[in-house]
Amino acid sequence: MKRMATLPLLLAACAAAAQLPPGVKAVRDLVYAQPGGRPLHLDLYLPEQGARPLPVVVWIYGGAWRAGSKDDGQTRGALWLTAHGYAVAAFNYRLSQTAKFPAQIHDAKAAVRWLRRHADEYGLDPQRIAAWGASAGGHLAALLGVTAGVPELEGPEYDPRIPARVQAVIDFYGPTDFLQMDAHALPGGMKHDPADSPESQLIGGPIQENPEKVRRANPAAYVTPDAAPFLILHGERDPLVPVHQSELLFEALKKAGVPVVFHKIAGAGHGGPEFQNSVARAMVLAFLDGHLRRRAAEGER
Repeated sequence: MKRMATLPLLLAACAAAAQLPPGVKAVRDLVYAQPGGRPLHLDLYLPEQGARPLPVVVWIYGGAWRAGSKDDGQTRGALWLTAHGYAVAAFNYRLSQTAKFPAQIHDAKAAVRWLRRHADEYGLDPQRIAAWGASAGGHLAALLGVTAGVPELEGPEYDPRIPARVQAVIDFYGPTDFLQMDAHALPGGMKHDPADSPESQLIGGPIQENPEKVRRANPAAYVTPDAAPFLILHGERDPLVPVHQSELLFEALKKAGVPVVFHKIAGAGHGGPEFQNSVARAMVLAFLDGHLRRRAAEGER
């Protein structure tokens, strides 16, 4: 019985290994935090070749804050970066049925701090960390980019000696101001005001009845000139997260003088091949090289 019980685990491990790009080492299920005694895990994908220390891209999965996992296949959408000399980290965070906001951004910041704390051990550059997420993951990546040092969003494990600041953000169709989503939704698109919507479940109540809780979760509310540079991609025909959400964030960043590039993709919906084709990948790589590799070349700290 014991031998048979291990078979699914072995098959899963073999499947995961088969999905790795060539020349990449995976270090899986590292415990990066234990909120309430519950361990949260992080995976590292390290190119075996390339100059050390490696710049890091922290991938944050989507799933309406109530579904998703670092193991559900979404991470594969970022692993192509390892061929260009980037380490990729992916972590699990508490979902809304387990913990309400701001638990999710607390977990994201704990993961960034863990990477900095263990940078030497894994050959990572603690001064060159970017966050990349899609949908709910894009929302959390955006919050990472604009809330460095905001006390209520740092989490109980906050250590000012190890900041959770990131040096660049890639936001794929992430929500921004939940209160404006339904007013700008496509005909027949998803509704966000009801009490059972993902946004209402995230904050712990109907969003229109809890504007202050919504404001606390709004990346645009925290934008200052000190925010990280942003690359934003959003489909113009997104039926789940209206493109207006990214327009709001773009305008706030631009007004603050933050470097930001915004691409609206004609005809694209909520994800899809338009976000993984050669054009999108070229945008992502040029953005990361410009803001992470330039830092190394110029000796910025």
